[in-house]
Amino acid sequence: MAHLLHLDSSADPERSRSRAIGRTFADAWLKADPSNTITYRDLHARPVPHLADASLHWPARLRPAGSTPPAEAEALQAELIAELVAADVLVVGAPLYNYSLPSTLKAWIDHIHVPAVTAPFDVDTQPMRGKAAVILSSRGASYDAGTPTADWDHEVPALSLILGAALGMQITVIQTSLTLADSVAALAPQLDRSNAELAAAHRAAAEAATRLGTSAATPSA
Repeated sequence: MAHLLHLDSSADPERSRSRAIGRTFADAWLKADPSNTITYRDLHARPVPHLADASLHWPARLRPAGSTPPAEAEALQAELIAELVAADVLVVGAPLYNYSLPSTLKAWIDHIHVPAVTAPFDVDTQPMRGKAAVILSSRGASYDAGTPTADWDHEVPALSLILGAALGMQITVIQTSLTLADSVAALAPQLDRSNAELAAAHRAAAEAATRLGTSAATPSA
């Protein structure tokens, strides 16, 4: 038995490719082992608020003197961290908005990235160390190496830094580009590539979920 935390952040509940690929991952996860479980959080339908107080960037013992964050905000942060720590695998539906993270996903990151709690600071603590994080990246245009837009994707690097370097997770990125080729005339000539990348992303998601859903459920020797 293994447990998956599945996050969606797209503002489009109907046509979102990151959501569709996430469903493929979740279906394959459950097929990999019938005892596997999922906690699903839709960050668009049920947004996490922005941090209520700057002191919540820190655990209580490291907060500035006199800090009094709202009790309900502390409780929500504790809930989100516990939800993450309970997961064997994390999958994040991450559409590229304005070359960066959707604000709903950023708010979740701000709650769960806490030095000395989920990331090292004055103590070496990484409860997610070695666990898998799968980033499902969907991008409206293309950002190919060697092109003028190659460095415009500021989402995957940020997520890889937080989840990988800070939290110690093993990162897999599954990416599909040109998601707007079927609706924006200027991108229409690249529709075949768009469809091919989408199909490849679905295959990669199913393969990753099967592998992780099996290996995470198998106790270490």
